[in-house]
Amino acid sequence: MVPCFNEQDSVKIFYDEIFRIKTKIPETEIDILFIDDGSLDNTLGVIKGIAEMDNTVHYISFSRNFGKEAAIYAGIKNAKGDFVAVIDADLQDPPQLLPEMLQAVTEEGYDSVATRRVTREGEPPIRSFFARLFYRLMNKISKTDIVDGARDYRLMNRKFVNAVLKLGEYNRFSKGLFGWVGFKTKWIEFKNSQRYVGETKWSFWKLFKYSIEGIVAFSTAPLVVSSLAGIIACLVSLFSTIFIIVRKLIFGDPVMGWASTISVILFIGGIQLMCIGILGQYLAKAYLETKKRPIYIIDQSDVESE
Repeated sequence: MVPCFNEQDSVKIFYDEIFRIKTKIPETEIDILFIDDGSLDNTLGVIKGIAEMDNTVHYISFSRNFGKEAAIYAGIKNAKGDFVAVIDADLQDPPQLLPEMLQAVTEEGYDSVATRRVTREGEPPIRSFFARLFYRLMNKISKTDIVDGARDYRLMNRKFVNAVLKLGEYNRFSKGLFGWVGFKTKWIEFKNSQRYVGETKWSFWKLFKYSIEGIVAFSTAPLVVSSLAGIIACLVSLFSTIFIIVRKLIFGDPVMGWASTISVILFIGGIQLMCIGILGQYLAKAYLETKKRPIYIIDQSDVESE
């Protein structure tokens, strides 16, 4: 399955590349399911044109942009094959790895084959730095194994797919969900490649928000940190008060330093706001889960949706 958002220039190139891969493994029947995530360009029109020429190509189009996580969920939920692959349409995920991935799950006994980038050539240095920092942090504070450089590009057998589909939460972080369900997974490394056409849809701010969602979804460590910060702030305040009282009784020094007092107040206030913000993130996630809203809404489709 192929999540797409404003990829009208990439879809045909992607299809041609997959078609070449299909000729190399003629014994394997490959269907392509495009998930149009509410594109604002002619992505859906291009997909429909391809589907009219090739009956192995299908599509689902959302009523609006629900995000890549919703598109991935819709794809694996509606895929009918014994094996399901998630791959982006921009060709940054090399389709030529598919035969090797298929061999791993059919002959080597793996339940899934995942991919990771070993280089980040072409990315801004600041973005690469924070990406590596995020993976290190996640593996420190979470019990879920998330490999540095992991992509959503993955091939899974039906057992693995069914396990992922049992996790019907609204706030989804697929990299974490894939790791959480476990099973036997093989990792394949590849070098980063640039998009063939167009620009990335992931700005630094979107990636930052996505990382926060991942941390909140798979770790309660921020709540522990906020509690420890509160305890430390209380202890510092207590010892400071004792010090001021003792100094006054012994040395008779007047209590001075209103500027430092204001600084301390602002510091404590900042800690409080940070802790409230962390708690608010978890409450917001719980709030959205209780609403039981659908993860996505289909506008058009040529497959029987589940």
